Amino acid sequence: MNSTLDPILVPIFICVVLPIAVVLIICRTKMNSDNKRSEIIIKAIEANNGMETSKLIDSLKKPKKSMQEIRNARLLRGCIYSLIGIALTIVGTANLLTGCEFSEDPVTVPFVFGGISIALGISYLIVYFVTRNQAETKD
Repeated sequence: MNSTLDPILVPIFICVVLPIAVVLIICRTKMNSDNKRSEIIIKAIEANNGMETSKLIDSLKKPKKSMQEIRNARLLRGCIYSLIGIALTIVGTANLLTGCEFSEDPVTVPFVFGGISIALGISYLIVYFVTRNQAETKD
């Protein structure tokens, strides 16, 4: 194969084909589950054997997460992102102090990703604490 195309193909597949494939798979599974649900409801309506279709429709709806589950997920994500950011910042600082050279630029990459991760973690934690205080005032 042509060696000049190899460096171009890998980024194209990673940045274009892979995200499109993931989105298509997710959309297809959602469409499939919706089609199965509607098929069950249609068969229940056709059978009409005294069963209330409204109860069947309610039972086949997607389960919704409670506010407590959503807040707990935000807390978990906030802690994970913050800890990853702190760990990457420590790695960057250690590389800066020791002069370790396992890549071309051993300091910038951990600091950049660590900063982004800490920012995401802190934003999740802020949203968790704000919604927790709002939920306590509603109760």
